[in-house]
Amino acid sequence: MKIDGTPYRSVWLDAEDRTCVHIFDQTKLPWSLVRLDLRHQDEVAHAIRTMQVRGAPLIGAVAVYGLVLALTRDPSNESLESNAAMLAATRPTAINLVWAIDRMLRHLRPLPPAARVEAAYMEAATICDEDVATNEAIGQHGLELIREIWSAKQARSGNSGAGRINVLTHCNAGWIATVDWGTALAPIYLAHDAGLPVHVWVDETRPRNQGALLTAWELGRHGVPHTLVADNAGGHLMQRRDVDLVIVGCDRVTRSGDVANKIGTYLKALAAFDNEVPFWVALPSTTIDWTLEDGVRDIPIEERSASEVLDVQGLGADGRPTSVRVAPDGTPAANPAFDVTPARLVSGLLTERGRCAASREALEAMFPERA
Repeated sequence: MKIDGTPYRSVWLDAEDRTCVHIFDQTKLPWSLVRLDLRHQDEVAHAIRTMQVRGAPLIGAVAVYGLVLALTRDPSNESLESNAAMLAATRPTAINLVWAIDRMLRHLRPLPPAARVEAAYMEAATICDEDVATNEAIGQHGLELIREIWSAKQARSGNSGAGRINVLTHCNAGWIATVDWGTALAPIYLAHDAGLPVHVWVDETRPRNQGALLTAWELGRHGVPHTLVADNAGGHLMQRRDVDLVIVGCDRVTRSGDVANKIGTYLKALAAFDNEVPFWVALPSTTIDWTLEDGVRDIPIEERSASEVLDVQGLGADGRPTSVRVAPDGTPAANPAFDVTPARLVSGLLTERGRCAASREALEAMFPERA
């Protein structure tokens, strides 16, 4: 995707020094575009833990480069295993992280230490390239869904007065959350570029406000019409028939179709179900956890710092980023980072291979080799 006309990926190797991995510091967006230079696996782990990089596909891609950096210093078996375990433990909910590290381990374990560094660089690059292709494919399948909804809306209005296609999204599942394109936002970008009158309701996504800070920034830079709304406005908009479609990303999907995504997604799904609004989840197949059946019971939910709830980050009157306390001193706060939407509330899944129902049977039919 492009920022002010310049194409970028969300993670890339330095053109002259491949022991340096570049990312954007997402904790600085949208106020400033800061590039971080990562040269050590501990710096990579810190970037993932502190959400300088976030988004399920992206943290997997960045983590594998962390493993590469570790192997450039020590390609031994002990280094491979210990650094893989350290990087895999940085965030507990997103399955892409563990999947990417496991893929690297399967590829590298059989090799002698002297051959691991070159093989690791090649495999990490392949994982990133595959992520880009996967997300573009998700976007194409989602584009067809948006076209269908737009055609139906025009037919209901007699081909006049349909106005626009209103899509509600939650959190950030755009190109900054993946290597490129995004998952939930990829169909929106393609629809906009195809000339469809798409408009996005952007949930602020408390407590870290990824919608307000990241999704609004992405859409604005690409020229996609959008409106920021408070998290609790979604149900109201659906009741007023101002939402034609909900598309969200996710961090893990069980083999039965339960979906873990940013906290608040479940409430959007309930409102969509009650108002007969299609609720779709965009995901690469690497996000499917084939070992889990019951998402509410089995998916680990990350509990983050209470400070994210008690304090709000923003731009001060002096134009500088600042933190403001929004609760009385001594107030306890809980901060579950994700919730689980049961499959029964999901209209369907958008994958790189196409659309399917949120069910074990449909997922196994779509990905027989994985099942």
